Amino acid sequence: MRADRRYALVVFDWDGTLIDSAATIVQCIQDAARDLDLPVPDDERARHVIGLGLHDSLRHAVPTLERARYGEFALRYRDHFLAREPEMQLFPGVPELIDRLARRGHRLAVATGKSRVGLDRALQASGLGAYFAATRCADETLPKPNPAMLLELMRELAADAAACLMIGDTSHDLEMARGAGVDAVGVAYGAHRAEVLQALAPRHCAASVLELRAWLEANA
Repeated sequence: MRADRRYALVVFDWDGTLIDSAATIVQCIQDAARDLDLPVPDDERARHVIGLGLHDSLRHAVPTLERARYGEFALRYRDHFLAREPEMQLFPGVPELIDRLARRGHRLAVATGKSRVGLDRALQASGLGAYFAATRCADETLPKPNPAMLLELMRELAADAAACLMIGDTSHDLEMARGAGVDAVGVAYGAHRAEVLQALAPRHCAASVLELRAWLEANA
């Protein structure tokens, strides 16, 4: 780690931050609701739950669904997601951004609402897996916005809060960072609107990967 780098550890969310998947996730939530003859959440409601754990997501997106049927909904969602997964791509500029941060000496990690199986599949398909020193998934610890993912990553990689930066596209990412005492940057090209992210006072809110890279070059 070079002495002039403020953040030794940069932690990324995955869906909606590195990969262009938010719209697909919304569609899969809506399709699963239709499959089970439930009221279909509108785009805004479905987008809000991206990144949350299963129970929190379903409690908000499909509040009439009985808890005993959560597993059934999850299976229908998974089928729809897997059918669309090959179409999802990294946002333009993401591979270059990740490579640049690694070359600058930052350690990189992922904190995501995905399952471990899902993240491992995505890391392999994207070709980015080798860049990340550690990862945490929603089925391994307490889900966002609980700070557990970040706290565990910092312990594993021996980084203190002042040397860690969280980057994500949802209020859940920024709330997780706040709970862990970590600086955060929001990205407004994913699931949540810029004004939602800015309400949580991130250090910056980037409208594109190019803007995110420029901010990191100057400030991280």
